[in-house]
Amino acid sequence: MKEYILLLPIIFIFHDMEEIVGFEWFFRRNPDLYDRFPKVLKAYRNFKTEGFAAAVYEEFIPFFGVSLLAYYFPNKILLSMWYGLFLALAGHFIIHIGQTVYLRKYIPSFITSLICLPVSVNILLRCTRTMNFDMVTILIIVASILFMMLNLKLAHMFAHFVNGRMHVEENVG
Repeated sequence: MKEYILLLPIIFIFHDMEEIVGFEWFFRRNPDLYDRFPKVLKAYRNFKTEGFAAAVYEEFIPFFGVSLLAYYFPNKILLSMWYGLFLALAGHFIIHIGQTVYLRKYIPSFITSLICLPVSVNILLRCTRTMNFDMVTILIIVASILFMMLNLKLAHMFAHFVNGRMHVEENVG
């Protein structure tokens, strides 16, 4: 399992680079999406590349931190957390693929989701063989997935904060 641990942050950042590069462009070219999906896209209104990059950086910290700790100090808790974070990331890829299918248009994240999902599933399946899925492990995995869902909300708040600070600086300068 150790040979796969550091792939989690690498796969995450590979995928999120596509989102960072294309995010602002995509919403600028598709303003109708805000009207079609107001509740879903409320969190993305007025996002800029800088704020989105800051949010990605914030999301990267748990992926990198847990992976690094699990690599150097492998134990049941850290490996279970790592597995849960990897499951959350694989779910993230499935959501992006579903969004693209639903919208019937390319969204920034689709190509890397198609590339990363099979790789991630393969890694998860290989690691599944080495793990003991007792109740503690399952609870840690579920808690890690829930943590990343809550962390996504925090990342959005951070992006809004960064974008707001940039907006203030643009108006002052």
